[in-house]
Amino acid sequence: MAELVQLGFPSPNPSNTPKPDGLSQKRPPSETLQFKVTGMTCAGCATSIQRALTARPDVASASVSVTTGMALIEGHQLQPQSLIQTIIDRGFGAELLTETPDPRSQIEQQQQASERMWRHRAIVGIGLWLPLEIFHWIATASHWHPTLMPWLMMAGSLIVVVFAGSAFFKSALNAAKRGTTNMDTLISIGALSAFGYSAINLLLRTGHATYFSEAAGLLGIVSLGHWMEARASAHAGSAVRELLKLQPETAELMKPDGSSTTISSQSVTRGQHLRIRPGARIPVDGRVLSGSSEVDESVVTGESIPVHRQAGDSVIAGSMNTTGQLVIEATVSGRETTITRMAELVQKAQTSRAPVQKLADEVSAIFVPTVLFIALMTLTLWSLLGYMTQGFISAVTVLIISCPCALGLATPMAVMVGTGSASQRGILIKSAAALEHIGRSMRVVFDKTGTLTTGQPAVSRITTASGVSEHHLLALAAAVEQPSEHPVAKAIVQAAKDRQLKIDEVTNFRVVPGIGVSGVVSATEVRVEKDDIATARVIQAGTVIGTIDVKDRARTDAATAVRRLKEMNVTVSMLSGDKLTTAREIGVPLGIDAAHIVAEATPEQKTRFIQSAGPNVVMVGDGLNDAAALAQSGLGVAMASGTNVAIDAAAVVIPGDRVEAIADLFSIARATLSTIRQNLFFAFFYNAVAIPLAAFGLLGSSGPLWAAAAMGLSDITVVGNALRLRRRLKRSSL
Repeated sequence: MAELVQLGFPSPNPSNTPKPDGLSQKRPPSETLQFKVTGMTCAGCATSIQRALTARPDVASASVSVTTGMALIEGHQLQPQSLIQTIIDRGFGAELLTETPDPRSQIEQQQQASERMWRHRAIVGIGLWLPLEIFHWIATASHWHPTLMPWLMMAGSLIVVVFAGSAFFKSALNAAKRGTTNMDTLISIGALSAFGYSAINLLLRTGHATYFSEAAGLLGIVSLGHWMEARASAHAGSAVRELLKLQPETAELMKPDGSSTTISSQSVTRGQHLRIRPGARIPVDGRVLSGSSEVDESVVTGESIPVHRQAGDSVIAGSMNTTGQLVIEATVSGRETTITRMAELVQKAQTSRAPVQKLADEVSAIFVPTVLFIALMTLTLWSLLGYMTQGFISAVTVLIISCPCALGLATPMAVMVGTGSASQRGILIKSAAALEHIGRSMRVVFDKTGTLTTGQPAVSRITTASGVSEHHLLALAAAVEQPSEHPVAKAIVQAAKDRQLKIDEVTNFRVVPGIGVSGVVSATEVRVEKDDIATARVIQAGTVIGTIDVKDRARTDAATAVRRLKEMNVTVSMLSGDKLTTAREIGVPLGIDAAHIVAEATPEQKTRFIQSAGPNVVMVGDGLNDAAALAQSGLGVAMASGTNVAIDAAAVVIPGDRVEAIADLFSIARATLSTIRQNLFFAFFYNAVAIPLAAFGLLGSSGPLWAAAAMGLSDITVVGNALRLRRRLKRSSL
């Protein structure tokens, strides 16, 4: 996995990654286990399991996804059987995954299974209820009431209750065994009450109205809503699948005799040689052994312009080979590629919990018992008034219409879309908490070198003494600087090479710390030393023959990034270890106010500055000296060109040297947070209005059916709003 880190992606288990979701108070995780979870029917199931797991002292964090059917648990001294028992105690099945599954097939299988299950239940429920209901309406309108009609209604309803209701009943029963309730409790009680009440009236011949069609219609409509929800969720979470599809399913393996054979890309092992033909995608990360080509790496870097790759260069899985043929050596296995790692990070972020979700969780924890109490009071009060049948219907309607499925979907759906959209732009967000934090932030602090600038200084000006040519001065300076590894030395040597100057050999090379370098070039002593006015002065035989200015260059998109952030009312600051004049020469032309440029800052001073800036600041850096500041900031963003430490310390990784991606990140985060707020409003407003209508009997005798339709509509509204966000982000150039 070292190759992944070199390409700008965090190592699989960084020990120093901050946990902005509030879990950092526990002992840092020492291991990660993955489980396959069965029996989940909605977002509330995943929330219930996640809450039980995170309550354990050995669990540092847990992410449970109803979409993928997976639970990812991090902690210390984890006991798999004990964790499985915790999940079983919540009423679900679990299995430890000892081998890394194929994420592509795993996600597709889970989503297909979920959609298929709800489709079958919806078809049976609607397919039986609707014809019987129409038949009943026709019979009533024609005043034709055969004795067989109620029995037909009961038989059809019984099939729906058994087949479509089994998943709800099982979930509710498991919750009851633990002394708790869940969303399925309300549906189960509502459906069984309607069916049981009607069956008793029919068998005892009481003459009271029956509600077989309402029981069947309730389960059929709710199943239809879950089916539509499963389909929409698959679309909303398609970012992971789309990422994984970029890695081709097959690879062309080179044999020792020069021939080749086609194998699965998942079965490629490190060290194998692969042929990449023009127009083909690269199946695994590797190193070019022979050939040259233009390679489109936009899948990872976000940069659409192809880059030239030849022998010795690294290539990334999922990149498109456009022109020439390459032979590469795999540096990772087919299951450990950059694409797979990206998908894992996105999937983990999509299943993580945003702080705003805690409000919904707290409400859901007390919501079901409260609704049960309201339903009981509704039945009691209507009965005391002498309208027991109306009370029963109103109570059942309250149970159904109050189901808080939409509340459980409000945040996860928007987070899934936001993190997925970011990944398609090369931005990897490690958690939902990070996404929410950025959406709330109003200030960003950039480290200068390597972030707003390229980190590669270049000669900007040469000043010579009378009678000395620029070429002569630059050639002497390059000769004496050639053995040095200092960035200024590299810039001077590169400038001489760019001008195609002859660089002589240097002897007696010597470094004077804090001052400069010296040596003998063509029998003449030459020194390159620090200068008070310029970057360096060149001294030949004791005489200053000129000065050289070396400056870092601003990234081409840095000014655009600053402008876009300021248009979003984000305060932009810059930190630099350079002199104030040098820092302002870079920052002010980019649009950063001089008052917000902090110069001559040591790593310790950078950390103190970030701490004083408060918790709602976003720090963007790339170097080793930024790691402490990144960790201390409210949220750290690491550029992909950065060191391992900086990337591990950051909550967001930007693969590719595109500083403008920071503006994209803020746009996506704010749009996602806005959608979360809208979804929570829809969910709360729906229940606040619907419960009184149901309790006071304003939905009529068909209240349970209207309730089932309204509950399904609330789910679709939340999911649809998330899909609207997906279309907006996909359409927008941000």
